[in-house]
Amino acid sequence: MELRGSRVLVTGGAGFLGRHLVRALHAQGASSVMAPRRSEYDLVERAAVQRLIDDARPALVVHLAGRVGGIGANRATPGSFFYENLIMGAQLLEECRLQAVPKVVTVGTVCAYPKWTPIPFREEDLWNGYPDETNAPYGLAKKMLLVQGQAYRAQYGMNVVHLLPVNLYGPQDNFDPATSHVIPALIRRIQEAMEENRAVIEVWGSGLASREFLYVEDAARGICMAAAGFDGAEPVNLGAGFEISIRDLAHLIAELMGFTGEIRFDATKPDGQQRRCLDTSRAERLFGFRATTSLEEGLRRTIDWYKTRCLRPASETMRA
Repeated sequence: MELRGSRVLVTGGAGFLGRHLVRALHAQGASSVMAPRRSEYDLVERAAVQRLIDDARPALVVHLAGRVGGIGANRATPGSFFYENLIMGAQLLEECRLQAVPKVVTVGTVCAYPKWTPIPFREEDLWNGYPDETNAPYGLAKKMLLVQGQAYRAQYGMNVVHLLPVNLYGPQDNFDPATSHVIPALIRRIQEAMEENRAVIEVWGSGLASREFLYVEDAARGICMAAAGFDGAEPVNLGAGFEISIRDLAHLIAELMGFTGEIRFDATKPDGQQRRCLDTSRAERLFGFRATTSLEEGLRRTIDWYKTRCLRPASETMRA
């Protein structure tokens, strides 16, 4: 579809990825981009979903909204993670069908892949086992977006495409210690240790698990490319095509931030899935997407943003 001149609705548009996607859509010439907050339209409520599509009248819907968090948050409230993510997606897709929205892009999660998926993760392996238990309810709820989209394409001819981004990071990420993912959590923990002159920080897990990280601006660009240039039933990975151990990641962030203290890994805490690294060839073949931001450059930008925007005032730090 043509993004220039189109009306676009981005659910979750006020969130981390959403804010970057909204900017990317404006840069592509979208005539209007609606990015409502949950306080305006709670997608768990069916009436709110109906009202949202009525108000937005979109040519394109990108569904990013969801209840998200790290391993701790997923373990603490797995029922909420499952129900809210499932019901939001199911109701939104149904209302888009009823109101004949021309195109919908649903954005899933790497957590949908089976726990023991061979490296690199290929889209064909998506159904070859159960996800890692630490976040399976979330991963399975998001996986239903793919099932529903494929079913609606088969029965109604609805143009729904499904993307599977790997772990994202970048400026404007969530740095809340209760719900953040590993990169913002490490940045905050290291910065606070430096402020408080602590020589040791602790990190969950053994440090041996590996992850792949995609810079958020690359992810937003990939979503725009899929919205404009892809119409197919198969799921498509969005990633950077590399992996790094959590131990190496922690030491890299410490080096970039100038932290010279000790990093201790608490192996009594869960690692989550042992390895994550995507095969990104399908995205490049189908709509030309390839990540362009290196991990080190992306981390520098993220650290700089955090230091500029999120650090406590010096007076507050002294009182703490």
